[in-house]
Amino acid sequence: MADRKDKVPENIPGPYYVDTTCIECASCADVAPENFTQGEEYYYVYKQPKNDQEHENCQQALEECPVDAIGNDGD
Repeated sequence: MADRKDKVPENIPGPYYVDTTCIECASCADVAPENFTQGEEYYYVYKQPKNDQEHENCQQALEECPVDAIGNDGD
């Protein structure tokens, strides 16, 4: 499970985030390219979901992350 205390600093504020356990597999960006992008060391959330489809894609990315590096605080 992702740890909010270890969020990647590039994440924009909001419920979804990536933490430092990210292994840069690109799964999140494959599923939700409009919300996740690659940084220097990790993927991160560059845009929080704005509609139902983006929310669904972010949730799918969270569920499919092989190392559970994506979190949702529900804010």
